[in-house]
Amino acid sequence: MEKIFVIIATFNEKENIGRLIREVLKHPFPIEITVVDDNSPDGTGELVDELRRSEERLHVIHRPRKMGLGTAHIAGFKYALEKNAGFIVTMDADFSHDPVYLPAILEAARSHDIVIGSRYVGNGGMVNSPLWRRLLSKYANLFAKVMLGLRAFDCTAGFRCYKASVLKVIDLDGVFPNGYSFLIEVLYRFQNLGFTIGEVPIKFMDRELGDSKISKNEIIKAFHTVVRLACGRGR
Repeated sequence: MEKIFVIIATFNEKENIGRLIREVLKHPFPIEITVVDDNSPDGTGELVDELRRSEERLHVIHRPRKMGLGTAHIAGFKYALEKNAGFIVTMDADFSHDPVYLPAILEAARSHDIVIGSRYVGNGGMVNSPLWRRLLSKYANLFAKVMLGLRAFDCTAGFRCYKASVLKVIDLDGVFPNGYSFLIEVLYRFQNLGFTIGEVPIKFMDRELGDSKISKNEIIKAFHTVVRLACGRGR
């Protein structure tokens, strides 16, 4: 199997990142991990540096400040493409995306260009999430699907596998990079280019350690991105 790069964006994830790295690297695939750390004040980046001394499959990109999820993914994509990755996986650092689903996602990636770890197909769902988060996720997805004609059921999911050849097609620097709106725009662009999108059911686990990164500002940016893209449809 081709080389797989797992991109994990971090900001203050010291409580989770070490265990997550170990769980990902347990899988019997040619996996390498790139952590993109936004100068976490809790020492996340320093911890990854320490782990990297004994694990050659682990890499870290240190950034000077908190720059957001979208730009972290772009930085990780570029790094993985430079290292000749065949598949690039993105996942959260807080175990909301359980590494146990990696085999199923990678298997689906053999027959699809992009694969989403989805809360809204088959036996997927959200576990231990408060009602407000369930409603926010449900209606954000519905809004994006209706406004943009997206065919995926989970349009805002960050647990994804991309074929490297697909990521080479679009201008990554031309995608609006702010937060979760990045995930919607990337999916919209790929669908419009005719790439195949598959979904694998996952149970999304609400984080047990650390603080959530979802903010009102992120929600507003995602809303604006959907409206901006919808206004440009058909041009």
